[in-house]
Amino acid sequence: MESKSALVTGGAGFIGSHVADRLLAAGYAVTIIDNLSSGRRENLPAAARFVEADITSPEAAAVVRDGGFDVMCHLAAQIDVRRSVEDPAFDAHVNILGTLNLMEAIRTASPHTRVIFSSTGGALYGSFAEPPSGELVPKDPEAPYGIAKLAVEYYLAYYGRVHGIDTVALRYGNVYGPRQDPHGEAGVVAIFCNRLIDGRALTVYGDGTQTRDYVYAGDVAAANVLAASVTLPEPGRLDARAFNIGTGVETSVNALAESLKRAAGSTSALEYAPARAGELQRSALDVSKSKGELGWTPSVSIDDGLAETFRWFSAFRAGARA
Repeated sequence: MESKSALVTGGAGFIGSHVADRLLAAGYAVTIIDNLSSGRRENLPAAARFVEADITSPEAAAVVRDGGFDVMCHLAAQIDVRRSVEDPAFDAHVNILGTLNLMEAIRTASPHTRVIFSSTGGALYGSFAEPPSGELVPKDPEAPYGIAKLAVEYYLAYYGRVHGIDTVALRYGNVYGPRQDPHGEAGVVAIFCNRLIDGRALTVYGDGTQTRDYVYAGDVAAANVLAASVTLPEPGRLDARAFNIGTGVETSVNALAESLKRAAGSTSALEYAPARAGELQRSALDVSKSKGELGWTPSVSIDDGLAETFRWFSAFRAGARA
């Protein structure tokens, strides 16, 4: 029986490489597109085909047009919220125009491909309602990064409605785990791990009571594989094919720091700095729709996930020094 094929954009990156690993384990033939601006060659699975290209380029569009993929997991993005504030045009160029470049290639040559878009939950919903936020909560992104993600979701609904393209949006919480880079809000896990290894204090902005929904990268990868083949409602409406991928649990920065300190056996101090302007105070995602329609639930607890992440960083740092 011929295996199904998958394209993973951003597959040399933190989350994308976990998705590629999980697709390979599920029997997919995997192709990866990455420009290596933040992804690493060492993250690339040996069994995957790799194409070094930018998602805004004609080369990336040609890979999509010629590949005839069953599924495209689209994770390549400008991921730094702070950079999106400093340079919103660049953020839109990559996150909106880069996605449209790939979607037009699908529209013209590969309309059967299911598109799984890596969106955001924490940066999309704002503070309209008490957490945990469901998919139908009004959208109120506070930075260009979230605005671009929401714009792409509207484009996906358009491609589904007008062109019949099969699209899914996975709205992630704050993803953490092995291979993580210290970018974005969830990057605090990587930052704290490195500080603990170095025996340095952990810097907490504000009073540390602000909460996020931290979800383990392996659980996110599992959600992508499920979304690749599950039967879903007809495409074409915002939110109808959007799924929160989180835990439904609020974890404060203080609790996150203490859990990592336990994992490290560390007595490092917490140092408090002024709160960052405009930071959302509370965030968590209602994942009941993902459980009911995707058959997905998170399997890794925050303490177990943080302990595994710290072990990975310790081994990585030891290998880097060797």
